[in-house]
Amino acid sequence: MVPGLEQYLILSAFIFSIGLFGAVTKRSAVVILICIEIMLAGVNIALVAFSRFITPVELTGQSFSVFVIVVAAAEVAVGLAIILALYRQRHTIDTDKIDLLKW
Repeated sequence: MVPGLEQYLILSAFIFSIGLFGAVTKRSAVVILICIEIMLAGVNIALVAFSRFITPVELTGQSFSVFVIVVAAAEVAVGLAIILALYRQRHTIDTDKIDLLKW
């Protein structure tokens, strides 16, 4: 049996929800970055599912998905650079203890 659009969207929402829960509840900056990547994976599943079921001939969902993956890779590179700089200065990656912008 081939799954329909609803099953893919439920899976996408479930994966996105796991990532959102982790990003909101965790305090480690690295774990928050990983949770954001999980959220983007859920979005990619939804993009490809919509593309497959609405316009199966065109590859718009797949091309948007590749674009999201490229942007996510750039986000991780910049995010890890910021986290490394903060760790060198503060010796912690706990987001509750990083208050550089507070007066």
